[in-house]
Amino acid sequence: MKTITFGIALALLTGLMPGTAAAQQTPPLEETTVEDIVVLGMPLREQVETFVDDVTAPATGWGPARWDERWGICVGVVNLRRDAAQTMADRISEVALDLNLTVGEPGCSPNVLIIATDDAPALATAMVERSPNAFRPRYSGAARPASQLEIFQTRDSPVRWWHVSMPIIRDTGRPAVRLPGMGPPMINSWGSRLTTPITSRLLRAYVIIDIDQAEGLSFRQLADYVAMVTFAQIDPDAEISGFPTILNVFDNPNIAFGLTDWDQDYLEALYGSEMNQRHPSHQTGAVASLMFRERRQAEREADTDTLDAE
Repeated sequence: MKTITFGIALALLTGLMPGTAAAQQTPPLEETTVEDIVVLGMPLREQVETFVDDVTAPATGWGPARWDERWGICVGVVNLRRDAAQTMADRISEVALDLNLTVGEPGCSPNVLIIATDDAPALATAMVERSPNAFRPRYSGAARPASQLEIFQTRDSPVRWWHVSMPIIRDTGRPAVRLPGMGPPMINSWGSRLTTPITSRLLRAYVIIDIDQAEGLSFRQLADYVAMVTFAQIDPDAEISGFPTILNVFDNPNIAFGLTDWDQDYLEALYGSEMNQRHPSHQTGAVASLMFRERRQAEREADTDTLDAE
C-alpha cells in the first residue's frame, strides 16, 4: 500500500514551495484580551449542545478523536518566514501544553503540518493526488468521507484542514481495527453494553492557509484559528455565526483577538471527557455535558465577582 509520512510530505513540499521552515516548542506567548461574549437567545445548555453537535465532525461512524498524550504532537510549519513559522509553531505547542499534551523536541517528525500558500486549492489537490492514502487510509475510522476530501481540495476558504485518525484500544494504544495486510486486532475485553475500551486517536492534521485570504487578521488571530482546527475535528460547514468563537474571525475580525473562553472550554471538554460511551453520539454528548458544566461555573464566578464589586 502506498503511503506517505509527514517527513516525506515536508520534503515534497519543500521542492514545490521555496522558503520553508519547520519549528517546535519555545516559551509561551503572552496572553491577549478577548472581545465580549456574544449573548445567544437560548438557554446555556442548549447553546452548548447546539455548538458541540454542529462543529464536531469525526470520522464516519466514530466518536470525536483526540491527540493522545502518550504520543503528543510535533508541529511543522511550511512556507512562512522562519520567525513567523517559529511563532506559529510556538502558539500551537502552547495550546497543546494547556491541554496536557506532550510536544515534540526540535527535530521531531511532524504530525501537524501547517502550510501557507497563495493557491490553496491547487496545493491541496496536488497533495491528495500525490498520496491519496495519506488522507484516507484504508481502514475504518481513518477520516471523513471521500466527498468531504473533494471539498477539502476545491472549497474557497482562508484555511482548510484535514484530520487522519485511528481507533485504538484505550489501555494499550494498539489499533482497534483491521489494518491493510494485518490480521484482526487483539481486543481482550469489549466493555459492556454501554461502554467501550476503544477510543479514536488523531494521527495527523493537515492545515493549509491561503495567505491572500488571511489578510486583515493579526498573526495571533490566525495562529489561534489554526490551533482550534488542529486540536479538534471541526466541521468547516458548521453554522456557528451566533457563537463567541475564533472560528468566526474571518467573518468578524473583532469577535476575538485569540481563542475565546468558549473555545478554550470546548477544547478542555473535548480532552477532559471520559468518552468511553459505546455510541458515538453519546461521546459527543459527554463533551457537551462537560463544557456546559465549565461554562455554568464560569458564569457563576462572574456573577459573584459582579456582586462583590457592587
